[in-house]
Amino acid sequence: MEELGTSGAAARAQSIYDYGETAIFASTADPRLHMLLYVPPAVAEGRKVDLLVAVHGTGRTSAFEFRDGFAEFGLYNDCAILCPIFPMNVLGDGTRSGYKYMEEGDIRYDRVLISMVDEMAAKYGQDWSEFAIFGYSGGGHFSNRFTILHPEKLWAASIGAPGSVTLPDPDRDWWVGTRDLKERFGKPFAAAALARVPVHMVVGDADLESWEITHKEGSRYWMEGANDAGQTRPERLKTLADAFRGAGVDVTFDLVAGVSHDRIKVLGHVKKFLTGVLAKRRAA
Repeated sequence: MEELGTSGAAARAQSIYDYGETAIFASTADPRLHMLLYVPPAVAEGRKVDLLVAVHGTGRTSAFEFRDGFAEFGLYNDCAILCPIFPMNVLGDGTRSGYKYMEEGDIRYDRVLISMVDEMAAKYGQDWSEFAIFGYSGGGHFSNRFTILHPEKLWAASIGAPGSVTLPDPDRDWWVGTRDLKERFGKPFAAAALARVPVHMVVGDADLESWEITHKEGSRYWMEGANDAGQTRPERLKTLADAFRGAGVDVTFDLVAGVSHDRIKVLGHVKKFLTGVLAKRRAA
């Protein structure tokens, strides 16, 4: 077998670890947090591609499922897939859900995600100043709140089956509403920017278990109004859709028949939505 020289070995390693289904990278901005990607062949060919960020749920393993589940979509739509990994217990206190609410100790997860996107854009020579975001379950929490905080960064958003929702409600504080957004996050609610983002929401009509999503007084994320959006995930997502539409947002709502809390069974709906948005974006 021919021995590879240094440059040949470097190129081979790059093709294995940096393209296609990549290795796991630590964030340079915060090495406690990680990411993995699908990078389509178009990038190695020097072409520009779009970006989809897909955010895992509480178990974190869906980061791999989303990377692989969207790979074919990325291949045929010239779209890279970036899946952050926000570990459980990142501060050593056993917390599972900090990333869902954007803040945990000294971590601002929204800022870290933006830094991840910027870091990978520089690595691959891409312009990802705007990207799409999708999340399911715990990731649906994240995509809901990131869309409210940073609509100017997005060309599309898909929010899947979040356990709790943040409404664009100026009469309630975060995380139920947006009244104190500027004081808390340093930027006001940008209604006009949000109204420009095509938004997709998806949940199964059989996703009815409420044991994990009912906030109880005294629990970590309890606040007045925590359960007001509804008792089940479909009810809460419908409330969010109505609130977004009331804020001028174009919302596509998919209530998927016969599906419970199953992330894989809704991905086809997400891909259909994103494909349509991409076609309009590129035509424009």
